[in-house]
Amino acid sequence: MTIDWVCKHHSDLGKEQLYAILRLRDEVFVVEQKCAYQDIDGQDLEGDTCHLMGWNGDRLVAYLRLLDPQSQGGDVVIGRVVTALEGRGKGLGHEMMEQALKQAEKYWPEIPIYLSAQSHLQGYYGRYGFVVAGEEYVEDGIPHIGMRRL
Repeated sequence: MTIDWVCKHHSDLGKEQLYAILRLRDEVFVVEQKCAYQDIDGQDLEGDTCHLMGWNGDRLVAYLRLLDPQSQGGDVVIGRVVTALEGRGKGLGHEMMEQALKQAEKYWPEIPIYLSAQSHLQGYYGRYGFVVAGEEYVEDGIPHIGMRRL
């Protein structure tokens, strides 16, 4: 699977790209994980939010968003991390995290990065320098933990 990684400021997204992003998030978070929640939370098109997309041809197979530190209290916030079913088990998540860290450094050099991880993924994010920041909590029936990378 050859992936074309594209990172765009929200103002540069085409409507087809935005549709693909929302569709993938809905497929995984709402349908597959059975979490009925408001995925479209008003932050996708705010501030300097950037969207990292992994394309396999014309299919979006990996995605995350980077929320700018000015809107998030000082940290870059990685969120909505998702890989399509057909992209799992192929190392896409690792590629995506490497790309995300590069993009965060490009747009916001030397700014700490925060993410809300599903608790069972602490070790995964730990490989990228993230450490636990806070207490475990339950969101949409799934245990989560805050993690930061300085």
